[in-house]
Formats: sequence, C-alpha cells, structure tokens
Amino acid sequence: MAVDYLVIVVYLAGMLAMGWWGMRRARSKSEFLVAGRRLGPAMYSGTMAAIVLGGASTIGGVGLGYQYGLSGAWMVFTIGLGLLALSVFFSARIARLKVYTVSEMLDLRYGGGRAGVISGLVMWAYTLMLAVTSTIAYATIFDVLFDINRTLAIVLGGSIVVAYSTLGGMWSITLTDMVQFVVKTIGVLLLLLPIAVVKAGGFAEMKAQLPTEYFDPLGIGGETIFTYVLIYTFGMLIGQDIWQRVFTARSDRTAKWGGTIAGSYCLAYALAGAVIGTAAKVLYPKLGSPDDAFATIVKDELPMGVRGLVLAAALAAVMSTSSGALIACATVANNDIWSRLRGIGRSAPAGDHDEVKGNRAFILIMGLAVIGTAIAIDDVVEALTVAYNLLVGGLLVPILGGLVWKRGTVYGALASVVVGGVAVVVLMATHGILANEPVYYGLLASLAAYVAVSLATPATDAAVLAAWRERLAGRSPELASEPVPASQ
Repeated sequence: MAVDYLVIVVYLAGMLAMGWWGMRRARSKSEFLVAGRRLGPAMYSGTMAAIVLGGASTIGGVGLGYQYGLSGAWMVFTIGLGLLALSVFFSARIARLKVYTVSEMLDLRYGGGRAGVISGLVMWAYTLMLAVTSTIAYATIFDVLFDINRTLAIVLGGSIVVAYSTLGGMWSITLTDMVQFVVKTIGVLLLLLPIAVVKAGGFAEMKAQLPTEYFDPLGIGGETIFTYVLIYTFGMLIGQDIWQRVFTARSDRTAKWGGTIAGSYCLAYALAGAVIGTAAKVLYPKLGSPDDAFATIVKDELPMGVRGLVLAAALAAVMSTSSGALIACATVANNDIWSRLRGIGRSAPAGDHDEVKGNRAFILIMGLAVIGTAIAIDDVVEALTVAYNLLVGGLLVPILGGLVWKRGTVYGALASVVVGGVAVVVLMATHGILANEPVYYGLLASLAAYVAVSLATPATDAAVLAAWRERLAGRSPELASEPVPASQ
C-alpha cells in the first residue's frame, strides 16, 4: 500500500499547489467567481464533465450497476442528457447574460428583486446540501485508504477542498477540476473498466453467471427512469453549480459545443460505471451493500500503484463536485442573500479587491458549515433527495419559463417558487422523503401556479423585457465593465 499512499499524497499536494497558483490569478470578482469568463473549449468541457460526475456518479453508479446491471447506468445517463439539453438549447443564452447567479437572471427577466430573494434561499439550500453530500463521500474513500474514522475522513478531505477553493476561487477549482477530469478518465475508464471485465471472465462469463435482467437496458424500471429524468436531467438545467460553469465560457459557442462534448462524455461514463458494477456482482455476489462494490473491487482486484491511481480517481470525482457546489453555495450566500440583507445592489458595488476578499471569506465560512453539517448527517441519499426535490419542484418552472415564455410575470414566478416548494415539503412529510410523489406533484403545482398567476397579473413591463432581450443578445451596456476574454 506504500505506493498507493504516495500516489494519493502527491495528488492531494498537487491540489493545494494549484490552489495557491490560482490565488495569483484571481484579482477581480469576475476572475474569482467565474474565471474571468475566458475558458476555451478544452478546459471548459473538461471542467464541466468533472463537476457533474461526482462521488454519486462514480461510487453510486458502480453500486447501481452491482444492484441492477447495465440499467444501473440510467442515473448518470440522465445527468448526461441534462447537460446535453442545457448545452444545446440554453447555454448560449445563459453565457451572454454575464451574471453570477441564477437569482440575478430572475431579477433581470422579471424585474426587481422579489423573485431573486426567494430563489436565492432555495438555491442556497440546494447547493449547501449538494456540497454536504459530496463531502460525506470522503469517509468511504479514506476508510479504504487509511482505515480512519468517519469524522476525521470528512475533516481531512473537506479541509483540502476548502483550502484550495478559498485561495483561488474559480481559477483554483478550474485547474484542479481539469486534473481531476484526466485522473478520472485514466483511473475509471482506462484502468478499472477493462480490469474489472477481465477479472470477471469477460462479457460471456458475466452473462452466464448473472440473471438476464442484468442485461436488460430497462431493468431498473420505467418509473425509476422517469424519476431520474425529472430530478437529474431537469436539475442539470437550473442548478447554480452548473450555471456558474457556463458563466466561465469564453463565448456562447464554447458553452454550447464544450458542454455537448462534456455531456457525451457523461454518457460513456454512465455505461462504464454500470459495467464495472456488473463485473463486481460476478466477483462478489453477496456484498452487504451495493455501494461497497467500488471500494471492494478496487481494494481486492487492482495491483499496487494502479489501486492508488483509481482511488485518486474516486477522490477526484468527489472533490470536483464538492468544490463546485461549495463555490456555488458561497456565491449565492454572498451575492443573493447577504448583499440584499445589507441593502447592497449592483448599482453600488464594492471595489474588486474588497469583493474578492468578501467572496473568499464566504467560501471559508460556507466550507466550515459544510464540514460541520457533513459530520452531523448520516443519510446521504435522503439529504440529496431533499435538495433536488426543492430545486426542481421550486425553481425549474420560473427559470425555464423565464427563458421561453415572455408572458411569465414576477408574481407568477413568486407563486411558482412558493407553491412548488411548499407542495414538495408537504408531500415529503406525508409520503416520505424518498417517494416519487413530492417531485411529481410539486412540479405540476409549480407549473399550474406559474401559468395561472402570470395570466391573471399584468404583463412584465415592456422596458424590462426589452432590456432582457438586449442582455440575451449580448448587447447590454452593463457588459462594458466585463474584461475582454483572453485566449485560453
């Protein structure tokens, strides 16, 4: 294991070094929060793939493959479909807005800050829980590596992510995500996948050993697939953590095609995880939990050195999602909640240096809150389900409605967020957190409220819509203060 330890230690040290280097580039708010809006196609697509493919996609995806076979790919597959839909249909418009948060987009579209405040609270809760669930995954990886207790593992992994994120903001996270993308590709796709299939005796032996349902593409069930689409595909369309990466693109063309490449990569990653899990079922048919499949096959079947690299890949998956959710959480907390409470609007911004210091402080504060919450929470699946139910049930309709329906109003958006959010909470309380009904009926209630209230209230002011159209076209005078993107 000494070589494996060395690989992991070198990897973690590299993450901290990139955080320090990123600090030297993050001199303005734009540089710190959205990497100066100047990422080229290669770096954009790599970092976008890194953030959406986290611990749940890697460890959880293998676990679903262990439990259901090839149809276990559907969870990660729907994430890829969501990223493809976002990139093809919406990313160009989103990139041209030149904002920092989803709530700022709602302010621009509907006029005023009422919709933005409530949506900011919902988005903050979502990004916080996403960061928490990602941080909890360190316990699984460090248990395999060092056999240390859960609390220490969370503190160790979480502290490294908080450190490099606080130092350099999005620049540090972009650099580390690019490395993590390469490590995940080598560790999971190029090493673990072929080794697992060979150890299981090849596809012919896998088919001979397992029930035929393991090779049915719809074996996981139509209702489960539909729920994945509602939660993960739609969640990809509106999450602050994803939008903040779109904001880093050098151009709308980069956002569209770079995101399309990243989404296609996710589809391949989904299938790879399911195949690895299916191979693990042949090798270890009686594991106590499907989520143990990844750690077990890595620990028992991989040679020294390769094992360290694959574990580094799992660590990379967790860190990329954790850091992306952390900076999103801090950005929303500072720009959408704290600044509004203090009465600071965009018309009277602080200096660049002060804004960088303020955002850096919020990443540190939110990071400590994430680590503390991760230690206190036991059920990762329930925490993540609550986050996605609130996000999709409360925010999907007013965000997408604002992009595609000009008759939507601020009152319709407010009603949609409140009615959808309340419906989700009530249904989770009555049907259970893991039930499908909360997101089904919450989304329908949100849509009904949005359409009914929008049609019953005065249309959005023509001047607001005109300014919105100018912003979508990239012709708004507010963009003059943005730095000119440099080649990357």
